[in-house]
Amino acid sequence: PDVIIEAQFDDNGAEHGQDHLQDTLTDDIKKLSLDTGEKGKAAGLTGVHRTKQDEGHKVNDARLLPDEFLQRTAKVVYILEKKHSRAATGFIKLLADRNSELFKRCAMFSPVDHRVPRVYVPLADCPPNFVTRPEAYSQMLFICRIVDWKEDSNFASGQLSKSLGQAGEIDPESEGILTEYGVDFSDFSPEVLECLPQNLPWVISPGELAKRRDLR
Repeated sequence: PDVIIEAQFDDNGAEHGQDHLQDTLTDDIKKLSLDTGEKGKAAGLTGVHRTKQDEGHKVNDARLLPDEFLQRTAKVVYILEKKHSRAATGFIKLLADRNSELFKRCAMFSPVDHRVPRVYVPLADCPPNFVTRPEAYSQMLFICRIVDWKEDSNFASGQLSKSLGQAGEIDPESEGILTEYGVDFSDFSPEVLECLPQNLPWVISPGELAKRRDLR
């Protein structure tokens, strides 16, 4: 079918001058060439007529483009070092599809930190009455560790480590943050405690005060 390209030279075009009108016509010709080219191939035509100006603007080979117009791409092939502890604090809930086989085996763990993906956890790691009373654990914080993430799965796989307690309380929230960042907050060993002064109350000796700068 015949196509008519109508260029509207209004006040806006007059402000930009003749160059603006020429660019508009060039873009329209380029679109027309692409459309008619596809239609010509479908109809079994031997060729499509294009203008020299259209040939200059249409670049199909990315190697002909300048480097500043190219976006570099890459693919991760190996993880050298795992910086994240793979532990997260969050909540557990039942899967939405109750008729699936996965519903009978796993629950969904939703981390508080949204940078961490959601995780499938075994129902065996959940409290015994979680399936019958999931609402009782809706505000209970848990620690989950990610153990795997298969390429064909939208969610990672993990294991529940422990239950922290109610969300919003100081102790569970603090323990969750320390665990996520891999901070060892366990009790000091007897060997460490033996390094401390044993005679209490302990005071700084005059000799130490004389050779030290007092920053208290």
